[in-house]
Amino acid sequence: MSFIIGLVIAMSCIVGGYASEGGHLSVIWQPMEYLMIAGAAVGTFIVANSLSTIKDTGRAVMEGIMGKAPTQRDYLDVLGVLYALMRELRGKARNEVESHVDNPDESEIFRAFPNVLKDKELTHFICDYVRLLIVGNARTHEIEALMDEEIETITHDRLKPYYSLTTVSDAMPALGIVAAVLGVIKAMGALNQSPELLGGLIGSALVGTFGGILLSYGFTSPLAHKIKVTREKRLRVYFIVKQTLLAFMNGAMPQIALEHGRKTISSHDRPTIDMVENETISGGARQAA
Repeated sequence: MSFIIGLVIAMSCIVGGYASEGGHLSVIWQPMEYLMIAGAAVGTFIVANSLSTIKDTGRAVMEGIMGKAPTQRDYLDVLGVLYALMRELRGKARNEVESHVDNPDESEIFRAFPNVLKDKELTHFICDYVRLLIVGNARTHEIEALMDEEIETITHDRLKPYYSLTTVSDAMPALGIVAAVLGVIKAMGALNQSPELLGGLIGSALVGTFGGILLSYGFTSPLAHKIKVTREKRLRVYFIVKQTLLAFMNGAMPQIALEHGRKTISSHDRPTIDMVENETISGGARQAA
């Protein structure tokens, strides 16, 4: 919602300021200029990116516009899953715990937290490292290095839409110049026409430069940044899992290990220690039932 509000404010100020200075809106309304710029940008974007990146960019755009970042509820669910698994690791046999990570879709622990279960990549991340804990031969620093490497790979993949849109944004002013040059070429073919007609053609051509810069810095670049911020927030859950499991491997009690994970959450979104305690206790009660 904030993205849409900001866009409306920016466009209102630009168009309103132009109109208040006596400018005619019909002059800057040149659909074909905007079509050339946007079409060239979309075309180069498709050329430069794989099909999977194109699809993911569409999802990222919707996430950025809608602000789909994790909430306190999401963080509490992740901590609840981790607490239940750590408790199982401390109190039950290996084969009983393995059933949860080998088939999370049928696990009572994961099914109690559907928000975690529906994120398949996060679920696999949790299960993979809990499985390594069950094996019991891996050293803490080895697990930490492996987690860092995987999180770096996930981060690179999740931020591909940001990098691709940033590239398009950087190219848009130049594409606007291309559209402006084509407009000037058209105007040069009408040098024998009246000054009024020639002036209109030149004005239309200059709209190409205006449109390229506006679409770049007024729309595409802010959208790319919004995607980056949103995706980085969505990656925070992996750091929660990392710090929690590493603390548990180092001998911390499950409740203390959760504190290591909770502290990685931004203070603006971080649930209180009492909220986490109540959540994990209620989660434990559900599992015991």
